[in-house]
Amino acid sequence: MKDSDYIPRLMDDVLRENLELYGAVSLEGCKWCGKSTTARQLANSSIEMQNPTTAENNKAIAKSDPSILLSGEKPRLIDEWQDTPTIWDVVRYDVDKTGLTGQYILTGSSTPKVSKPAHSGAGRIVRLIMRPMSLYESGESNGGVSLKQLFYTNGDITGEAGLTPEDIARLCTRGGWPASVKRNPTNAGKLARDYLEIILTNESMTDLDNDISFSTPKMRAVIRSLARNIASPVTGQTIMNDVIGSGETISDKTLSSYLETLNRLHILDDVEPWSPQLRSKTAIRSGWKRNFTDPSLVVAALLASENDLRLDYRTFGLVFESMALRDLKIYAESLDGRLYYYRDKAGRECDAIIHLPDGKWGAIEIKLGSDETSISEGSRSLRRFVDSVDTEVMRQPSFLMILTATTNYAYRQDDGIYIVPIGCLKN
Repeated sequence: MKDSDYIPRLMDDVLRENLELYGAVSLEGCKWCGKSTTARQLANSSIEMQNPTTAENNKAIAKSDPSILLSGEKPRLIDEWQDTPTIWDVVRYDVDKTGLTGQYILTGSSTPKVSKPAHSGAGRIVRLIMRPMSLYESGESNGGVSLKQLFYTNGDITGEAGLTPEDIARLCTRGGWPASVKRNPTNAGKLARDYLEIILTNESMTDLDNDISFSTPKMRAVIRSLARNIASPVTGQTIMNDVIGSGETISDKTLSSYLETLNRLHILDDVEPWSPQLRSKTAIRSGWKRNFTDPSLVVAALLASENDLRLDYRTFGLVFESMALRDLKIYAESLDGRLYYYRDKAGRECDAIIHLPDGKWGAIEIKLGSDETSISEGSRSLRRFVDSVDTEVMRQPSFLMILTATTNYAYRQDDGIYIVPIGCLKN
């Protein structure tokens, strides 16, 4: 079922490896990120649950005898299954009964409420999250510096990137949507703006959370507040204040429901706080760092353009951090790792930490600028953070990195800290 014009994704190998281990894989992620296309490359048969010509018939079959939908050569792709959650249970049952691996790929653009499937599928169905393209996948990063190499060889690096500030602003605005990457449209932000409008007017918003009335202006205000506070552990109270300041009213319960909906639609992709063993008793802040699944959604929510970013250095820096976090999450998860951030009450912080299953970890500061002041500030911040970690328990970090937007060259400083332009980085 391979597509002739398919652009390879880092998820390809991850999906293949998990199909060798599990009976079924649930491949989730926001709309338009390429889930179905990626799944088709490994599937030998498929059914599209939301195909307008067959959707009603498929739903009727799912109610009467859902096992019919499983018929076909394996692996079988069941695309956009979430509106008929009985499929999850029948897949889980079939995998449990046969004991075979690599049988099904379920794709979905939203996660149903936990209570909908009767069984969790734990141990039988593994859940993977897919995102829009990283710069390495879209070809804007040449991949001269590998995170895997930094973890396991830790030597000198070389690499050259040719991205300008104008390029970075365009890439933040365009995002990693496969359709935009393939066509590289003149109006870079149109797809992301259209995406938000579809989300704000789609009936699925009320279907996902029908215990609370849905208001498009209210949700728009919530999304705009999240965009204004991107790449920070913003509190619910701050978001409520922003919404009220826009002329809307909102309760704690409604805000929680809206945020849950954005998470289930995979629009939000927050970063978890890291809790290492510290040398002191300093309290670690526990709020998640807010982020969208793609920086273009931040730009769209702010009603901004690539030119606006270049004229507002602070906002540009935060949107660049959002893009860097997207890429780092994709790279980390392709290595079976996880992405975190760190901030404590003593003011120590680290923008991104990648922690691998074998205990190795690396710390990364994200900087829009690459001037001497920015690099010096980043180096001091990294050293201050690492000095607070009990490295006898947590080990020494495998690497320290300053990830920049427009440095021309990748190199290793005399103090061992790597300076890497995002246009050189890959997994």
